[in-house]
Amino acid sequence: MMIDGTCFEDQEVVVAMGLTLQGHKVVLGLHQGATENAIVVQHLLEDLQQRGVDFAVPRLYVLDGGKGLHAGVRKLAGKCAVIQRCQEHKIRNVVGHLTEEFQTAVGCKMRNAYAMREHADAQRALATLLRELMDLNPSAAHSLEEGMEETLAVHRLRLPEKLRQTLRSTNPIESAFDTVETVCRNVKRWQGGDQYLRWVASGLHWVESRWNRIHGYRELPILVKELELAVVKTIPVRHASVR
Repeated sequence: MMIDGTCFEDQEVVVAMGLTLQGHKVVLGLHQGATENAIVVQHLLEDLQQRGVDFAVPRLYVLDGGKGLHAGVRKLAGKCAVIQRCQEHKIRNVVGHLTEEFQTAVGCKMRNAYAMREHADAQRALATLLRELMDLNPSAAHSLEEGMEETLAVHRLRLPEKLRQTLRSTNPIESAFDTVETVCRNVKRWQGGDQYLRWVASGLHWVESRWNRIHGYRELPILVKELELAVVKTIPVRHASVR
């Protein structure tokens, strides 16, 4: 499941998009709020739960790194949620602390690290960069360090390259927002909050009918298996006492 928000005029609309085992992208729901705070996300997820989504099922959640999204998912899905923080958002956040002189080099180092196949190699490359940034710009270093391990969830799950590239960021849902903006650009005067939701929903419905299956969809059973193993490791097994 991918969750992200987009701003229309002064309104924030948070959208949840799911991926089926056949690789199809499906808009699951949307909720309106002032920001991507935990309450808005929680209401969105509770609505999905009432409509049949089982949050006790191990699932990968791809988020942009906002604390509200993270808190909302953790509250409802708990340890059954494996969170992949968007790598592109992380790169933009880190380089945003740097002067132009260093932005390109640091961005390339982060992308090279995320392109590595093995979790240990990617983790080691990011740790090396972290030490470099501590001398260069502590603010950029702290930005990289915050949630760094969550940006490597697709590596930790040992996903094949094509599927890892698809699930490493929120780009699939952001591309949908771009189309929605095109659909809504002719609206010059927004009349009430209900109109925001209707236009955004209609735009998402239109683009959903034109989506292709994701790259690497044949490898999705591997994701399911790895998620089940990952969740089992986080939940301690209670053994009966021997008498």
